[in-house]
Amino acid sequence: MTALIMGLPGGMEWVILLIVALLLFGGTRLAGMGKGAGRAIREFKEEIKTPIEAPKAGETEDASKPVDAEIVAPEPRKDI
Repeated sequence: MTALIMGLPGGMEWVILLIVALLLFGGTRLAGMGKGAGRAIREFKEEIKTPIEAPKAGETEDASKPVDAEIVAPEPRKDI
């Protein structure tokens, strides 16, 4: 199917979108966004490749063990 039927932008439309993006964000910010997106994709692929270690037969998590946490009480409202 052609790009027109599917609703995706074609050749000249991509050029117009790129020019608009450059005007809105600037070249430096676009380069930084591209670098960040590439880094995120690379980290995602690395995480997918590493196997998840399942707990061994004797290492089940015990719900009765204490958890290191802090209890925070809400502050009273002063506008009342």
